[in-house]
Amino acid sequence: MPRIALAPRLVLAALTLLALPTLAAEKAPADVHLYMGWPNNGEVVRSPFKVWFGLRGMGVAPKDVRAPDTGHHHLLIDTPLPPADEPIPSDRNHLHFGNGETETMVELPPGKHTLQLMLGDYDHKPFDPPVVSKKITVTVK
Repeated sequence: MPRIALAPRLVLAALTLLALPTLAAEKAPADVHLYMGWPNNGEVVRSPFKVWFGLRGMGVAPKDVRAPDTGHHHLLIDTPLPPADEPIPSDRNHLHFGNGETETMVELPPGKHTLQLMLGDYDHKPFDPPVVSKKITVTVK
């Protein structure tokens, strides 16, 4: 086969690989526990306030680090859980902590707000089953 004919075949092979569906969700260990360390449910806070994340049974790593039983935090504010079969959105209601952060400062307007954590894999996808904390409600003064 002439050398020149290989290049189009390699390009076609690469494009075929890119078109394949994404890998299935990473499996989560059965004993994993994701929780909000602070604030507690029902807490009255002043904005900005610190939120810290707790995780047992898995490790925390920056995005793009693909290691067994590791992920990174996403803080969901005033929103339901996103679909389990899609990457977690990134917007003002879905905050990503892709550097492996375990706490943050949050600024919210006065009133009641819900907070919930969701662990995402190296590619911001939920685990199977999804690893989520209990949803809490806080009141901002």
